[in-house]
Amino acid sequence: MVNESVRGVALKTAIPGPKSIELANRRTAAVARGVGNGIPVYVASAHGATVTDVDGNVLLDFTGGIGVLNAGHTPAGVCGAIAAQASQLVHICFMVAGYEGYVAVCEELARLAPGPTPKKAALFTSGAEALENAVKIARAHTGRDAIVVFSQAYHGRTNLTLAMTASHAPYKTGFGPFAPEIYRSLFPYAYRGVTEEAALARLNELVRQEIGPERVAAIVIEPLCGEGGFIPVPFGFMRAIRALCDEIGAVFVADEVQTGFGRTGTLFACEQSDVEPDLMTVAKSMAAGMPLSAVVGKAAIVDAPLPGGLGGTYGGNPLACAAALEAMKTIADPAFLARGRAIGERVRARFEALAGRFPSLGDVRGLGPMLAFELVKDRATREPDAELTSRIYARAYERGLMLVKAGTYHNVIRFLAPLVISDDELSEGLAILEAAVAAAHA
Repeated sequence: MVNESVRGVALKTAIPGPKSIELANRRTAAVARGVGNGIPVYVASAHGATVTDVDGNVLLDFTGGIGVLNAGHTPAGVCGAIAAQASQLVHICFMVAGYEGYVAVCEELARLAPGPTPKKAALFTSGAEALENAVKIARAHTGRDAIVVFSQAYHGRTNLTLAMTASHAPYKTGFGPFAPEIYRSLFPYAYRGVTEEAALARLNELVRQEIGPERVAAIVIEPLCGEGGFIPVPFGFMRAIRALCDEIGAVFVADEVQTGFGRTGTLFACEQSDVEPDLMTVAKSMAAGMPLSAVVGKAAIVDAPLPGGLGGTYGGNPLACAAALEAMKTIADPAFLARGRAIGERVRARFEALAGRFPSLGDVRGLGPMLAFELVKDRATREPDAELTSRIYARAYERGLMLVKAGTYHNVIRFLAPLVISDDELSEGLAILEAAVAAAHA
């Protein structure tokens, strides 16, 4: 497959190339089958919004490590901070002895988190770990057990977060039983017939009749669901959850693991609905690729667990903290956020134009530069088309563009390119995507 590239770097070999194929064979022999791979390409290096594989092919990255690389691959400031920190302290465990980096990250999160209420934070390693600890904090604060989540939700792969996650396959298959006291309400998914009004009615019915308001510890929602298909929560629905939590004394948890740190055009997605959550979970782009997550929220709630009740061996690792301080400085810059919004406007316009050409693009949606389109067999029936989605995905990477899918029906193509992508790279990537859509229809 030949790739015509405005970057001036054509694919050196067909994708996958011989070295990637060799590594794929080694992977089959040594790596657990349950660990999936998106595309059969093995990466040697990456910078900005481009990836170079082991065969020397240069690919454009519209995945951003699944939303981890808003600040780009190998940003100079982050890499320098990691290198400097590595020569001083790699690990000690904050529960054994403290260090400034952990404290500084918590200070910065408390400063950046939306809303006027004083904030505190605790650091962990993964998004799922942050969600687990948000549940622990909410239960400790309220003395209650019940957790309300939503259809379309994805919150992680640990036992508790699998119970909170909606999609069965492949995440839950063969892994039950799951943690109890998790209750699921309807996510407002207008394209699939669930209106905001219907979702709110079901939430109230679930809380007031099936669980009991006095038993609800927390309501947890992604302001724009990620794996579930990039579906934004209507701002009115976010405000309704806030009001309900205030009424019944429950904790409102915003899962901003994927939406946070500039992905939706504001630092955090919940800012756009003018909602201050009680707790917010963050990870992914916070540390530009280093494993770091956090729960940040109202100090009186975060402080509910007893000393020793929160923690973890690697949570708030010194290297990850050094990376986070640099990444947050970059992403919180108003110019960076404005660039993200400009990218979002360009991508939305191209997606909508593509939908005008191909009726299989049933819905274009998202917030800011966190955008996607949903593929269907027929616009009238809206029957999901996972097969067409897979063909587009394959035709794109053959042409040198990395994509990532989403959606309950595996029929959504999402845009998660690093927000440092250049105008030329963005144009090229969108042109490749359009060509892939056309080729998949041929």
